[in-house]
Amino acid sequence: MRYILFLLFICAALPVQSRVIGRLSANRYDADSTANPYGAGSRYDADSINNPYGEYGSRYSNTSANNPYATDAPKLYDSEGNYRGRLSANRYDPDSISNPYGRYGSRYSPDSINNPYGAGSRYDADSPNNPYGEGWYIVVDD
Repeated sequence: MRYILFLLFICAALPVQSRVIGRLSANRYDADSTANPYGAGSRYDADSINNPYGEYGSRYSNTSANNPYATDAPKLYDSEGNYRGRLSANRYDPDSISNPYGRYGSRYSPDSINNPYGAGSRYDADSPNNPYGEGWYIVVDD
């Protein structure tokens, strides 16, 4: 019995692997940008959020940015490692950037991509709305 409890404890303590699949950015020249149709934004890249048949772009995948009912959408982080919400079309997820009343989707929240005077400013070098900026990392759990 102790052996089983020990194994359960060890398995629960293992970290979840995460990886970056691109950057949410309006920069069409950055290879890691989702706005670049020849880079991370390609419709043919298996990990692209723009691939309608891929895991992260399909309207039916639970891990997709485009599924309006997804509960495990990709996470967004800025260049300093701050969590910026979930890249999700789900308007009811409290962390979704599509939730107009949530912290990361409200146009009045300073942490929201939809606030042109806050995190969504097109003049901030780190903002996804800056056409020449770096954008935010799109991170998925494996």
